[in-house]
Amino acid sequence: QVQLVESGGGLVQAGGSLRLSCKASGRIPKNTVWAWYRQAPGKQRELVASLTSGDTGNFADSVKGRFTIARDNAKNTVYLQMSTLKPEDTAVYYCNGASYSYVFRRTDNYWGQGTQVTVSS
Repeated sequence: QVQLVESGGGLVQAGGSLRLSCKASGRIPKNTVWAWYRQAPGKQRELVASLTSGDTGNFADSVKGRFTIARDNAKNTVYLQMSTLKPEDTAVYYCNGASYSYVFRRTDNYWGQGTQVTVSS
């Protein structure tokens, strides 16, 4: 089992920055793809950023140029650096790990409990 714990959320003024962290523990498959999602009140959860196996970040159009994603393998931690935050970035942010099991022929998804980010105008 894989456990994910997010941290780093909080209240910030528009234009400010935050760095979210996602600490992973347990038996982490080597083919795990890491991503950050967010869910604003009354809206569906959306993909914000993902990290390819080559450590290249893919981003939603709404956050391109403002957010970066990175990982520290030694610490089993994935980060989401958010800059130039806007009120519309307000949401609960979730860390996600997805790994494909060739044995069971399925994708296993792991989720953290979420961390609240609130951006005031």
